[in-house]
Amino acid sequence: MNYFSDQKFTKISTEKLEKADYENCIFTECNFANQDLSDFKFSDCDFKDCDFSNAKIHQTAFRDVVFKNCKMIGLSFDDAHSFNISFKFEGCLLNHSSFYQLDIRKTVFKNCSLQEVDFTEANLSNSFFDDSNLTNAVFDRTILDQANLKNAINFSIDPSKNQLKKTKFAKDNLSGLLDQLQIIIE
Repeated sequence: MNYFSDQKFTKISTEKLEKADYENCIFTECNFANQDLSDFKFSDCDFKDCDFSNAKIHQTAFRDVVFKNCKMIGLSFDDAHSFNISFKFEGCLLNHSSFYQLDIRKTVFKNCSLQEVDFTEANLSNSFFDDSNLTNAVFDRTILDQANLKNAINFSIDPSKNQLKKTKFAKDNLSGLLDQLQIIIE
């Protein structure tokens, strides 16, 4: 497999991108929507204003990758290569994506839309959800130890079905922990 380091790619798609190992590269305004990125390797890469919607990422490696203002609707991150998987999301649209059973501790979701995202059985310990919308996101047997949801909105997390040791919430958003009780908070 070929190797590319310290390069910049602008406004390209996978037809023009070789299946390879990319390290310390910057991708700007690239369109990977509905494309096959299977078996690509990205280490210490930045993606800015890219579209990954419904891309196939089977065994794709994401190691210390930063996504800024990317559209990533319907991605199955649980299909990606799980060894050393780590990323940061800022201003991203991740609706309908899946992180099922992934160990993604310390992941940062800043100003992201995470509507209907599946976090079932994921380890999100020490993760940070800053100003992110979690409408209808699924938390089921999810580990959220020491995660920070103080500025997260529209989440619904059942404390009896998830692990929440030292998880941080703001006083104003505690109602998302009581949804399963079907009580009215005014």
